[in-house]
Amino acid sequence: MMSYIIGGMILLAIITGTAGGNMSAVSTAAMNGCGQAVQLVISLTGTICLWSGVMGIADRSGLTGALSRAFRPLNRFLFRELDPDGPAVKAISLNMAANLLGLGNAATPLGLAAMKELEKVNRHPGAASQAMVTFVVLNTASLQLLPTTNAYLRLAAGSKEPMEILPAVWLASTVSIGVGVLMTRLLRGREGP
Repeated sequence: MMSYIIGGMILLAIITGTAGGNMSAVSTAAMNGCGQAVQLVISLTGTICLWSGVMGIADRSGLTGALSRAFRPLNRFLFRELDPDGPAVKAISLNMAANLLGLGNAATPLGLAAMKELEKVNRHPGAASQAMVTFVVLNTASLQLLPTTNAYLRLAAGSKEPMEILPAVWLASTVSIGVGVLMTRLLRGREGP
């Protein structure tokens, strides 16, 4: 689906550029954008590797279990149908911790691991369970105490105060999580309690 959307956007840019006589500007923007994308990926790679390693160490050192216990009251409320000591809840807790630290892309492998664990306990394989839907909402809206990736991008763009966005991030994250969780409860499917 995304390939159709992106393809449509590219086609629309070419049509608009040709119709407006700005095709050279379109091709220049495309080439500059490609170069900037590569630079962004390279600059974020170190950050992602660092935090992925830190989260791997946290898992091996037993911090995952401690995080799971710390998030237990919240997870019991949000994921009533899951075993609070099971691997799915531990994976969800680790992903929540990564998102709290604002690790963004470094949290993605943890989110994928959580989804694999949720699929293992899914009563209807191939269809999203209520726990999966709730997890995706939490992962997407994710409360970030320290938006490290965003701060890094702001710093790279020349911001003198990259962390000045904290109040806005906290407010937006809290509201989006609240609305998201409310909607998962209101639109709960037949499966959940």
